[in-house]
Parts: sequence; structure tokens; C-alpha cells
Amino acid sequence: MGNLKRDNASEVTEFILVGFSHHPQIQAAFFLGLLFSYLVTMLGNSLIVVVVRWDSQLHTPMYFFLSNLSFLDICYPTSWEPYVLAQCFRDFPTISYTSCYAQMTISLFLGMTECLLLAVMAYDRFVAISNPLRYVIIMNSRVCMQLALGTWTCAFLVAVTPIIAIPARYCGHNVINHFTCEVQALLKLVCSDTPVSLILGLVISVFTLPLPFTFILISYLRIVVAVLKIRSAEARLKAFSTCGSHLTVVTIFYGTAIYMYLKPQSKESQEEDKFLSILYGAVTPMLNPLIYTLRNKDIKDALRKLAKGNEKS
Repeated sequence: MGNLKRDNASEVTEFILVGFSHHPQIQAAFFLGLLFSYLVTMLGNSLIVVVVRWDSQLHTPMYFFLSNLSFLDICYPTSWEPYVLAQCFRDFPTISYTSCYAQMTISLFLGMTECLLLAVMAYDRFVAISNPLRYVIIMNSRVCMQLALGTWTCAFLVAVTPIIAIPARYCGHNVINHFTCEVQALLKLVCSDTPVSLILGLVISVFTLPLPFTFILISYLRIVVAVLKIRSAEARLKAFSTCGSHLTVVTIFYGTAIYMYLKPQSKESQEEDKFLSILYGAVTPMLNPLIYTLRNKDIKDALRKLAKGNEKS
């Protein structure tokens, strides 16, 4: 532990990750749990991507965006989980400055993309329910592609531009109290003259959470109003059920993220943040395909057809 701090005047070339080094008794359980969730995440989300592409009946805007979400849920855990698994049993592992920043930026970019994509999916459900006769025209393949590309592009610009435009200085502080280069843990070490932590924190908190979440709430309020105007009880139930899976995913994803990023920070919360980041970054991507397959008849039917097709071949 004597080597964990450096002279304040020195330039940081690598970071030391504390992780669970102070709690060796939970490292094995952490490793096994993270490995299990990663394998299930890869399998479940890959299946959704494959089945949506394979079954022509799923070539609709709703499933196009769902396959985008599943692809994101493959990329996001892959940006950090394999590294954490490889370093899990090492005490205070190190990571280079470049690798740490790359990991932070990629994770931030993918997390923001998911926030925006969930908002786009809410808009898609609103159009489908409030204007079903013109739904295919409004949400045509060109519009869907533009919306998807727009979410990826906007998230990339919002995540990467502030980091490049306002370089941070660490003045020798290189001990990250986390098992990854998580943005909040890293910003606690910044000692730049420019208010980089304030600027980055503002950008992340506004564009990642309140704006998309407010848009989702407005969309679902309008969906509720539209559904209540439907006379048939069976049709109302069907309309609500098509939104159920998405609303469940939004609740889990945003509930965890809002609590994690907008709550007051303290020394005690740093330990809590490690467990919350597992829920946010590992468990949520694992649950998404389970939520959609268990609640979605079309996906389950397509999976059965895919399995039968493989059995015949």
C-alpha cells in the first residue's frame, strides 16, 4: 500500500484499481457471478440479434430497435467485464493511462447510446399505438435507420467531445477506488485548473439521464391517454402488453442509473457504487433479453421455429 500514492507533481502514466482488493473473501464469488452474467448476456442478446435477422416476420421497427438494444447489451459489458475478470484475483492491478481512458470513454459512449435508444423505442411504441394506420409509413425503414444512426452519433459526440476538448490533469493521484475506470471514480482524482469534473458531470447527468428519461415519461403518458381511448378491453390489454417489456427495461436501467449518478457522493457511497455498477453494467444487460423473450410471444415463436429448423437440418 505504500506505493499506491505518488508525488503530486508527477505525471500519471497508469492507474491503480482498488476494486475488491480490501475484501479478498468475496473475490471468488464476484468472479463466478460476473462470469455467469457475462456468458448469459452474450448468449441471450446474441440469440435476439440472430432471431430478429433470421425471421422475416420480425422485420418491423419495434424489433429493429430491439436488435439494436441487444447489440448494445453485447458491446457494453464487453467493454469492461473481460478485463475485470482477467484482473479479478490480482491485488491492486494497474492499467495504463491510455487504456483507462479508452475504457471509460467507450463505456460512457455505449451507456449514453442505450439511454437515447430507449427513448427512441418509447417514441416507436407511441406512434404504433396512437397512429396504428400510418405506423408503417411514419416509421419506415429509412426513418428507423436515421433514428438508430442518430442515437449512436449523438452519444459518441456527447461522450467523446468533452474528454478531448478539456483534457484532465491528475497531479499524481492515480488510485481509483473501483474495479474499472468508471467515470465518477476517475473524476474524483482530477486536479485540473479547468472545471473538467463539473463540465463532464453536467454533460453526463443532463444528456444521459433527465432529457431522455423525461422524453420517455412524456411518451408513455401520451400512450396511456391513447390506450384509454380504445373501446375494446382486449385491444387495450394488447396495447399495454406491447409496452410492458420496454417499460420494465426502462425502469430497471434508469432506476439504477439515476440513483447511482445523481445521489450525493461520500466515502461510504464509493463502496456502494461498486455494487451498483455491477447491477447497472452487468445484471441489466443480462436481464434485458430474458424480459423480452419471456414477455414477447413473437420472439418466443421465432425462437421455436429457429430451433425446429436447426433440428431438421
